[in-house]
Amino acid sequence: MVPRQEYKAVVSSYWLYKVKKVVDGSVEKHKARFVAYGFSHVEGIDYDETFSLVARYSSIRSILAISAQVGWKIH
Repeated sequence: MVPRQEYKAVVSSYWLYKVKKVVDGSVEKHKARFVAYGFSHVEGIDYDETFSLVARYSSIRSILAISAQVGWKIH
């Protein structure tokens, strides 16, 4: 926790919980994500850029397959 800066607005947020189930109704896994209300902040004041921490598994596999064929080094 840090003190709020005078010129910054506080962005409201909440946790979203889901229970994923299998076809027979049993619980497969529990999922949680943190969601911020994006409409309550202003670009340039509250944030400068946006990013996503999610990468699709199929995209990673494709890049690794192409790099193996071409002979690129992965680091």
